[in-house]
Amino acid sequence: MSTVKFSIVIPYKRRLDNLRLCFESLAEQTLNSAEFEVLVGAMEYAPEYVSLCAEFADRLTIVSVLSAAEWQITHARNLAMRQASGQVMVQLDADMALPPRFLENLYQRHFAYGQNICVIGQMLGYDNNNSDVESVDVRPFDHYRSELAALDAADRVRQDMRLHVDHVIPWAFAWTALIVLPTALVREHDLYFDEDFRGYGVEDLEWAHRICATGTPIVMAEDVYGIHLPHPRSVAGNRATEQLNYHRFVRKWPGPEVELAAAFGDFEANGMALDYRRELTAVASPGHGLAVITGQVGGQRTLVVGAVVEAGQTQLPAGLRVPFDARPRPEMLPIAGLVLPFPERSIDVCHVLSPVSRLSDPYRKAVLGEVERVARTVVPSADE
Repeated sequence: MSTVKFSIVIPYKRRLDNLRLCFESLAEQTLNSAEFEVLVGAMEYAPEYVSLCAEFADRLTIVSVLSAAEWQITHARNLAMRQASGQVMVQLDADMALPPRFLENLYQRHFAYGQNICVIGQMLGYDNNNSDVESVDVRPFDHYRSELAALDAADRVRQDMRLHVDHVIPWAFAWTALIVLPTALVREHDLYFDEDFRGYGVEDLEWAHRICATGTPIVMAEDVYGIHLPHPRSVAGNRATEQLNYHRFVRKWPGPEVELAAAFGDFEANGMALDYRRELTAVASPGHGLAVITGQVGGQRTLVVGAVVEAGQTQLPAGLRVPFDARPRPEMLPIAGLVLPFPERSIDVCHVLSPVSRLSDPYRKAVLGEVERVARTVVPSADE
């Protein structure tokens, strides 16, 4: 087993002020510096970045993988992850500062016995991307050192909004600013980031969805936390790429909870999940769910929304009255249609079946809104 306990993975580009503060906090860890490494996927060839690393060369083991490719956070993470030699991998954004005992406590409380677990840490001061930040007042590390010391002295820290709502969908709260899991788990299940997810958002949820699929518990720990550092951002710009990535997520892993998060947000989906599960059972009957079907009917691209199918069924429902052409083979996705992973006006004709009308207002409105977005024509349909 490696004597290096932690590999700390940081994706980076043009946030030198943030990264300096992050490095400062890592340099003050009580865990011996020989027991952890800092791996940076740096998407630039910048002398300022190299100079910063040199400043910390006597206090941190920093391994940098540099690329001049266009910024892509998934690629930056993967570049760094593939260099990991530590027992445990810490996904840490460059805009996070950690308390001095962070790594020591993390190991002793969660990984000292080789636990196979994925731990989510609190992001203190993060507002879930709800406001633009046009400029930042860069504060010295002494300011954050004092804040971190006060947190360390507190009996209990519960400042992250995710701790104050139900946790029903484990992967929906897995935000990569601070997530920890065994390196062996990553290697065994090829748990690298999907580089088809570009821009802001959702790549971490899709990654965590695959972690869940291995049977690995994903838990949020009160004793694992860091301070989120301010940096410029555009909410509108982030939302645009987030929506595209949610569509990729639904297309890749279609299912009720994935589309619920895509339609209403990862945070909100946890509060809605139990209600939504009950509603689907009431509308579709126990052991069944709703599905959407796409294919050709007389050469027109046709969509059926609200088909009732048995759980796990891959064949078209026997009573479906929409006469799909045999070729190309129609495709069925096990979703209600809260989010339809198709471009605007890409469907010629859409049939909305009666189970959609039995959904309650927020879900029905979401489905009908998506139908209007993707379909050129919506026609009355004979039901199954």
